[in-house]
Amino acid sequence: MRSALSDSDLRSREFQRILLIKPSSLGDVVHALPVLHGLRRRYPNARIDWLISSSLAPLLEGHPDLSNLVLFDRRRYGRMAYSLKATADFVRLIRSLQASRYDLVIDLQGLFRTGFLARASGAPIRIGFADAREGASFFYNHHSPSVPAETHAVDRNYSVARLLGFDDVPIEFHIPLTDGDRTEADRLLRKAGFHDGPLVTIIPGARWETKVWFPERFTETIDELHAGHDVRCVLLGGPDETARCAQIAAACRDSPINLAGQTSLRILAAVLAKADAVLCHDSGAMHVAVALDRPVVCLIGPTNPARTGPYRRPNDVVRLNLDCAPCYLRKLSQCRFDHRCMKELETTAVVEAVRRLLPRQTRIRA
Repeated sequence: MRSALSDSDLRSREFQRILLIKPSSLGDVVHALPVLHGLRRRYPNARIDWLISSSLAPLLEGHPDLSNLVLFDRRRYGRMAYSLKATADFVRLIRSLQASRYDLVIDLQGLFRTGFLARASGAPIRIGFADAREGASFFYNHHSPSVPAETHAVDRNYSVARLLGFDDVPIEFHIPLTDGDRTEADRLLRKAGFHDGPLVTIIPGARWETKVWFPERFTETIDELHAGHDVRCVLLGGPDETARCAQIAAACRDSPINLAGQTSLRILAAVLAKADAVLCHDSGAMHVAVALDRPVVCLIGPTNPARTGPYRRPNDVVRLNLDCAPCYLRKLSQCRFDHRCMKELETTAVVEAVRRLLPRQTRIRA
């Protein structure tokens, strides 16, 4: 499809109504935040909307660079084949996008459904990845410059800046936590018995089962941290991680605070914002912690930290140098090497990495 504008015209055009499409997942949304920041610096007076999954929208509510959130309920629209109401709702979404008369749409998801939404919006300028999956690139009339395969997801997204002329804007993340969010986080921690001192937040879950370290190793790590430092450990996770966190907490000699399943997405972020160290996997919550500029120890097995690890923080990664990694396999049943990347990752190395992040004044117990 021919480009609607030359490269120079695209860089100089002053767009007034912009839609950013990045519905999910949590980590992917965080990776797109610098693009939002750059767009606002480049087009200070524009209306800038974000099409986002309903479940993730609360994270961006009140963001100073955003004009509106456009909610996308994938589960509801996935029922269109057998639900007239879901079909009617989807048609209303399309009509709403068209009524907004966007002059620029940027699709950072790169799937058929998001490419289709970009085209259906009626926007004259539609930008996406040339290598977008599921044929989505067919719907764009401008494509982000190609980047090497191992480029970090943040930099891949930010390649759009070269097209639009804000590549000199520094990459910045902003999660709009309020005083109310921080107060609620403090209330939860006080209720659970934490009042002051160094705080280590631990997120033992991840979406891929191959990314996950073993519960007993987390238990050993918490026991070592509690025994070796005057710190408190806090377990965090969504509703689907409550059983794992309960198992870890129950096995500890000195039980950690367990807030799994008790926080909203924003309150989880507010608790992370208070942490002196965050122990986690390659997960959405890890990217939230990095965006909040918290010290992180990220355990990585089947993925490549250059692509999806802590952004520009290679020293925050603990991993084994194995010939079989990264493999990007999601299921344990797919692994031919008995999950070596996590099984051979010892507690000692993880504890030492966390200890290095703790405040120097932290008291070492005899």
